[in-house]
Amino acid sequence: MALSDDPDQPAVGPGVRLPGLRSNPEGSMPLMEHIRELRNRIFKALLFVAAGAIAGWYLYPHIFHFIEAPYCRLDLKSQIEIQGGGHNCNLFVTGIFDAFFLRLKIAIIAGVILSSPLWLYQLWAFLAPGLYARERRWAYFFAGSAIPLFALGGTLAYFAMTKGLHFLLLLVPHGVVPIITINTYLGYAIAMLTIFGIAFELPLAFVLLNVAGVLTHERFAKWRRMIIFAVFLFAAVATPSPDPISMLLLAVPCVVLVEAAELFSFFNDRRRARVLAANPFPGLSPSEVAEFGLAEAEPDSAVDADVTGGSQSD
Repeated sequence: MALSDDPDQPAVGPGVRLPGLRSNPEGSMPLMEHIRELRNRIFKALLFVAAGAIAGWYLYPHIFHFIEAPYCRLDLKSQIEIQGGGHNCNLFVTGIFDAFFLRLKIAIIAGVILSSPLWLYQLWAFLAPGLYARERRWAYFFAGSAIPLFALGGTLAYFAMTKGLHFLLLLVPHGVVPIITINTYLGYAIAMLTIFGIAFELPLAFVLLNVAGVLTHERFAKWRRMIIFAVFLFAAVATPSPDPISMLLLAVPCVVLVEAAELFSFFNDRRRARVLAANPFPGLSPSEVAEFGLAEAEPDSAVDADVTGGSQSD
């Protein structure tokens, strides 16, 4: 292996691997190659989604039974009061093509969910070559946390849907029989699952801001009350059902997760302070520090400014 002729790259010998360098440090892939790579990745992802949609088409009866279960779990007394008869969980269609488009829509949604590990891998395979090793580790952390958190939020929404439907249907005047179409109910179910899932990603946003050095624990603690109020406000506005039970089922777990993110920022800031105290010039070797005369400088002020995140200016 010959030494590098590029004056901007450090000369290294065989088998020497410098930390932090990308696998392709010169970015030698042309623009058209990037576009072709992106096109191929998108094409493969669409193929996986299509295959998942085909599976979802044949699994439609089981999927729809799972989706309508929260509606069928409504209290027997409320069903009798609302519908003026026996207990049933019938949903209605108002058009000839409604059933077909409903099955197609559910099949596509199921395809996206079933094939998510495969198309997410295609996205990762496109982005990973341009990331540093440290960035890859954080990407693994966020991807490994985002999926379970979204699933946890969707699971909570699935059980909260019955409470929301109970509240909404009890608002129907006496003697009026509600005709709930399949499309209306499916829209409500998708909105609940999506909003709860996205809301549970909120702590990851705070962790990301802390890792990037934008949101320190000191600033987090200063704005804690405002953040908690904003979480409750978001839960009240974003929840499709206006009942207080659904709002609390969304807001309270989100507040717990936000507090967990604050705890993470506390320990991460302490770790960052210890690292900077041990090595005020990260990324530079002791010989480089001595060569540039940085050892004679007083880095304490810079360290304090980095740790506090400029909170004094606030």
